[in-house]
Amino acid sequence: MRIEILDEAQQDLIDGFRFYESQAERLGDYFLDSLFSDIDSLRMYAGIHSVHFGYHRLLSKRFPFAVFYSVKRKTVRVHAVLDCRRDPAWIARRLK
Repeated sequence: MRIEILDEAQQDLIDGFRFYESQAERLGDYFLDSLFSDIDSLRMYAGIHSVHFGYHRLLSKRFPFAVFYSVKRKTVRVHAVLDCRRDPAWIARRLK
């Protein structure tokens, strides 16, 4: 299974890194390591997650973030990596 992280999702990861790094030194690195591990798990588990706002949603194991992705043939496309504490209406608008 091939994984593509779209530009918008890459920016979400950068924003998350910056937020956590501002909270404590090296926490941003831990955030990225954790989220990339979650995303890498999609090689085995893509498509098993429930669908929200038209995308499969993988909840991160360590941070309150969700990875929204789609599966086409043998490719997983990560569309967004969003903070679950955001207003659901904002998340819905972001994913459209």
